Amino acid sequence: MIQENIIITSTVHKKPITADIRYISNHDKKPLILFVHGFKGFKDWGVFNLMANEFAQNGFVFMKINLSHNGTTPEQLIDFADLQAFGNNNFSIELDDLKDSIDYLFSSSSIVPEKEVDLNDLNLMGHSRGGGLILLKAKEEERIKKVITLAAINDLSKRWPQSFLDEWKEKGVQYIENKRTNQMMPLYVQLYDDVLKNSARLSIPKAVKEMKQPLLAFHGTDDETLPVEMAHQMKEWKPDTKLLVFENENHVFGAAHPWERNNLPEAYKKIIKETTDFILK
Repeated sequence: MIQENIIITSTVHKKPITADIRYISNHDKKPLILFVHGFKGFKDWGVFNLMANEFAQNGFVFMKINLSHNGTTPEQLIDFADLQAFGNNNFSIELDDLKDSIDYLFSSSSIVPEKEVDLNDLNLMGHSRGGGLILLKAKEEERIKKVITLAAINDLSKRWPQSFLDEWKEKGVQYIENKRTNQMMPLYVQLYDDVLKNSARLSIPKAVKEMKQPLLAFHGTDDETLPVEMAHQMKEWKPDTKLLVFENENHVFGAAHPWERNNLPEAYKKIIKETTDFILK
């Protein structure tokens, strides 16, 4: 298996976008999956490397990215070492990061040889907030063929209660506890301002209703972060969505960080099989 670590240069800011690409070299053009992590996530979280390996074994080129302002750095890929970047992140920045990542794959700078990848078969996959992000990007990007979401958020404007918003606007910052690392992670009010300022571009309901690509959505009935009703709403907005609901699965489908086993949770095995079938059919 070929595994390459790369750094993609942003066209709008100075923060790097770190990424890795995996595939089995056989000189056949392979479908491409670009995966995006969620809030307080990163590309090497939990089971994501095992999942990437499985997709590579299944005949895909699989690329995972760290969104530029997710708090990690090229030197510390699994630590939130840059909390100021995290606090200054917003959805417009993330959409620009995703465009730069896609553009990289289509550029002469791409580390993947042309004979190994089918750029006409680019598919986006995202977890949680990353799932919402790829739904937005699919509306903007004709190069995307299919979309796969894992426990995706379906509306950015309704994410926070009014009391939280009022305090946020008053103080200019809110702090979110990361229970795994015990860090208090800042969220500057510019994140919410971005949602208001760019409400049309950042409307997931609108994007889902208008998206032309086939959509495969996974969600768990016991999702403690984003209720499964969000997935059912997306199915209502886009009736041809293939929705697979997993009984008794949580927001991360039974995974955790760190993940110290060599095998995937059962839910991820099903996700990989269903996604493989969905893209290849």
